[in-house]
Amino acid sequence: MAVSPFDSEIYRELLFDVEVGGQLCDTAEISAWLRVEAALAQCQGELGIIPAESAAAIDRVCAEIDIEPASLAAGTGRDGIPIPALVTMLRAALGDEHGAYVHFGATTQDIMDTGLALRLGGICRIIENRIRRLLQLLASQAESHAELPLAARTRTRLATPTSFGAVIAGWGVPLLGLLEALDQLKPRLLRVSLAGAAGNSTALGDRSAELRTALAVELGLEDSEFQWHNDRTGLAEFSACCTRINGSLARMAQDYIEATRPEVGEITPTAGGGSSTMPHKNNPVDAETLISLFQVSAAQQALMTEAVLHRQQRDGVAWALEWHALPQVCMATARGLQLATTLAETLQPDAVAMLVRLEGDHGLVYAEAISFRLAGIMPRPEAKAEVKKMCAAAIEQDCLVTEIAAQRFPDIDWRTIMVPERQLGDAPRQARAFAARVASL
Repeated sequence: MAVSPFDSEIYRELLFDVEVGGQLCDTAEISAWLRVEAALAQCQGELGIIPAESAAAIDRVCAEIDIEPASLAAGTGRDGIPIPALVTMLRAALGDEHGAYVHFGATTQDIMDTGLALRLGGICRIIENRIRRLLQLLASQAESHAELPLAARTRTRLATPTSFGAVIAGWGVPLLGLLEALDQLKPRLLRVSLAGAAGNSTALGDRSAELRTALAVELGLEDSEFQWHNDRTGLAEFSACCTRINGSLARMAQDYIEATRPEVGEITPTAGGGSSTMPHKNNPVDAETLISLFQVSAAQQALMTEAVLHRQQRDGVAWALEWHALPQVCMATARGLQLATTLAETLQPDAVAMLVRLEGDHGLVYAEAISFRLAGIMPRPEAKAEVKKMCAAAIEQDCLVTEIAAQRFPDIDWRTIMVPERQLGDAPRQARAFAARVASL
């Protein structure tokens, strides 16, 4: 079996995301390192830190060299990091005259962290685009079903009427904030690292700050006035944001599973997974996978949080934790957004089943409305106590609670209470306000 299901040929169609996988693969990582080494040499050549001819040669070799990931394995196994082996290959390709200026004044972590920032930029764009697409779908559904009544549930029990559009808005609103949070954290995430061996840029000379700024511009990254070899808060923040995205998607999936249960049926399930032995099964595979992806992400986020604790100026132990955890968080988020988009595209409410649920269970979903109506003629605590007795009587007599209310308070027209559309409160507005917010993105 594969070490990670994300990399398994068996589970590929279920868990793997092609776009983000393309940013996380070995080839993409090596390409990012070569891009950083080339840009570093270019900037050093322009500033006169290294000979311009050497800078041009390094740029050319970085563009042309073909480094197989496996060729770095032995060096990585020996050194614990891959860049020394990479630099050795570049120097061999360049020869003595220009090879001495490869990786000039930088340290392995500068190259790897800057290369990671480049790849995370691509991953951020993928995640943002998918969130926007999902929000558009949810907004359309919320607008369409803004006044479709269904029974709300609190603590797994029937509560009061609400609207399906408001439920959908509840799925989407957190994503609006998370989209904003993702954008706000980019300056702390997508930044250049160039601080040298111990973070003080000694080997880079008096123009280290100028060089770092030039490198940031060349690579399209944020400058970083302070070294971040041992400041991993930006990466931990990104991972946490991704995990929160996954959590919001999982809540949507959990609601979907509950609503598509055969005994509930308020959402019509789309084609699902079959059973090896039960022909009737239609398992909610996408929703189940969404929830498990959140749980995987949450577990890996714990490692990312631990990696914030970096000893002294650089720490190989904490740094290596990120290599295990961050790719899985990114993959879980990207795949989760794909699955959530599919659910949103195929979401089909069953209005009849929703109405049956509202009218069933002795009409207890209207208990709050009844108590507030009675509060107009008696103190509210007394009204609540009275309705509680009526609910018990309705259950005992197997009738609607409004029938009991009509017996005890015949002067009130209780039929107007049992109209779901009149009990939706602010729900339709919330659904439409959410749709308007998405439209303004």
